[in-house]
Amino acid sequence: MRLRTAAPGALLIAAACFAAGAAHAQTAFQFPDPLAPTLQTDPTKPPRFQKPAKPSQSGQQRQTFAPVVAPASGAGKTGFDSTNARKKAVKRKPNSKATTDADAKAIAPGVAQPLTISTDQKPANAAFAQAPAAPPGSPPVEIGAIRKPLLKHKAHIEPPDPYAQLGIRTGAFDLYPAIELIGGYATNPGAEPSPRGAALYTIAPELRAQSNWSRHELKADLRGSYTGYSPDETPTLTRPYFNGKVDGRIDVRDTTRVDLGTRALVSTDNPGSPNLQAGLSTLPVFATYGGNAGVTQRFNRVEVRVKGDVERTSYQDSQLTDGTTASNKDRDYNQYAGTLRGGYELTPGITPYVEVGADTRVHDLNTDFSGYQRNSNGIVGNVGGTLELTRLLTGEASIGYTTRSYEDPRFERLKGLIGSGSLVWTVDALNTVKFTASSTLGESNIAGVPGVFYRDLGLQYDHAFRRWLIGTLKLGIGQDVYQGSSAPGIPDSVQSNPGSNVADRTDNRYSVGLGFTYKIDRTMQLKGEFQQNWLRSNVSGVDFTASTFLLGLRLQR
Repeated sequence: MRLRTAAPGALLIAAACFAAGAAHAQTAFQFPDPLAPTLQTDPTKPPRFQKPAKPSQSGQQRQTFAPVVAPASGAGKTGFDSTNARKKAVKRKPNSKATTDADAKAIAPGVAQPLTISTDQKPANAAFAQAPAAPPGSPPVEIGAIRKPLLKHKAHIEPPDPYAQLGIRTGAFDLYPAIELIGGYATNPGAEPSPRGAALYTIAPELRAQSNWSRHELKADLRGSYTGYSPDETPTLTRPYFNGKVDGRIDVRDTTRVDLGTRALVSTDNPGSPNLQAGLSTLPVFATYGGNAGVTQRFNRVEVRVKGDVERTSYQDSQLTDGTTASNKDRDYNQYAGTLRGGYELTPGITPYVEVGADTRVHDLNTDFSGYQRNSNGIVGNVGGTLELTRLLTGEASIGYTTRSYEDPRFERLKGLIGSGSLVWTVDALNTVKFTASSTLGESNIAGVPGVFYRDLGLQYDHAFRRWLIGTLKLGIGQDVYQGSSAPGIPDSVQSNPGSNVADRTDNRYSVGLGFTYKIDRTMQLKGEFQQNWLRSNVSGVDFTASTFLLGLRLQR
């Protein structure tokens, strides 16, 4: 009785197990469809000898399974073969296509091989068939349609100037020679209160040189001119001019360099200067030349520089209208200076610095022809910085204070603000603004005047109407202060006690210029300029106004 009552339950349990097993078998293996119109297998030929059948029109595809290979002897769970058995090289036909790197790698025994897709089974996505098999344990990768890579936008590069100077390559140097031939007319070349005009001509050669070494650097900038007038006046205004400097850099290490330099200046005192003697037939020429050497060391963003400088100034004798000569040996002197600078790089384009310097001037004659001892010692301090803001604003500017004491007790200590700067602001491709500033404390041979403060500010604006046509506007202001108790030209009733600035002679200079540059090609330019100059002084009888018209041709290579 129990068997009969238990039989239906057992049958139900067996049926459920059979159904579950059948369902599990269907997920692991696909049985032939009994309703298929044709046989999927040939009983006379095992599947391993048959070619894979093409999918039917209904979209059915035959599934392919990777065979399970028994692990090699000594292989662990990871499938690593430690038998060190020699593997046979796979021989391929000469015309067979090379496989990918993923196909060439041997797969460890015991690891399921990737599915082999028949040539008749073309997947819907071609990128899937070409994708190499991922190594075991890799995260799933979603393979989508192959897309065309995005085009990268190239950075805007300013085209080179088609009228720029090409230069000459000579070994390890690039040379840039040029010469300017200028003619014009000046309404007051002698800078006199009663102007007398004269035609003028100027020949101005120049040469720039730049090394192209991988390390170290050597560069030179040599500029000269010779200006003549017709008809010439007495004293003659014909004057030479030369300004040249050569700078070098030795890269000892990435953070250490040695700076070397030499310079020379040949010129004359400006016409109308109170430093000139009376009765001159020609303007005396002076020469200032010297050199410097320094070491610069970087400590991360901190830069320290130590520099020494030696300079010599000498004057030729003055030629007088009566045929005699007058010595200027009391104006010859040597200057020895030292400078210490420390800077900190805030950003790659901004580096503020603090600079302190000291110098001494020793004259060839301890006492000049007026009976004054002009040897002196000076101290100067500057605060400034170098700028390079995305190449829109580049240059250097500083402001400081200087004092100078003299051996002669009759001379007061000279002191005052000084500054220097050279900034270039590239507003856009057509407009450029340049700012210059300079301040020096020069020597004087005037009785009772220890020295002269020379201060100059300049502003230049360039506008390119075309790449070959440049317009220029120049503005300038300057001041010459002859400090001392007996400044020339000051009436006795105005002069005060020694040390008072009321008696100092002050000349204020103003200038305006308009010019153009027409670039014919890389080797030739046509230039023109108009200059207007004024001098206004607290001394009566020295004010003047001068106008100059210039037109010239520049030849360069």
